[in-house]
Amino acid sequence: MITAKSLYKNFGSGDSQVQALRDVSLSIAENEFVAIMGSSGSGKSTLMNILGCLDTPSSGQYQLAGQIIGQLDDVSLSAMRNQHIGFIFQSFHLLPRLTAAQNVALPLRYTEIEPEQAIARANDLLDQVGLGHRKDHKPHEMSGGQRQRVAIARALVNRPKVIFADEPTGNLDSKTSKEIMQLLCDLHQQGNTIVMVTHEDEIAAYAGRVIRMRDGQIMEDSACSVARSA
Repeated sequence: MITAKSLYKNFGSGDSQVQALRDVSLSIAENEFVAIMGSSGSGKSTLMNILGCLDTPSSGQYQLAGQIIGQLDDVSLSAMRNQHIGFIFQSFHLLPRLTAAQNVALPLRYTEIEPEQAIARANDLLDQVGLGHRKDHKPHEMSGGQRQRVAIARALVNRPKVIFADEPTGNLDSKTSKEIMQLLCDLHQQGNTIVMVTHEDEIAAYAGRVIRMRDGQIMEDSACSVARSA
């Protein structure tokens, strides 16, 4: 599913240049659940952005679903993101004026799916994440956990090959965090590939594999001794 070889990422130039990634190589198979960990400045978010096709490396090669990403133009890259990738962000990134169903259906605007079909699919996904009764509510009318469930439904609406979750429980209390992690575990068991950035060992323990980063490098890549379920 994912193959990265000798990725480097530099920001700035000259004396002020910062090397965010240094010779990072990894492979992630289909249906893996991987947690990427590290302190602030470790490079984990930079790596996530490159793997999610939100940024490009300064050098090295990245393949997603058999495509060499560096060979794609902007239009093809946008199509790759829209067709193969689902994103879940810590701050939800929901549009405040749209209902839950409209937020979930938003990525389908860039496809050939008719608006009625898009809303129908969004409603089905909201049912799956336990929010069918909130489909007409706007983000400010929902709790943090409910908003994250909407974000998860939106990440699934294009039936992506891989889901990238960036600190998906970062703004949630412990009880709601467990509920969201149970949902991610369920998605993984249904066949989804999940790559999650987190700084919490307790959250990383839900994954089957943990990659630990420091100073832009992978320091450890190991299977969890006991993969948890919520």
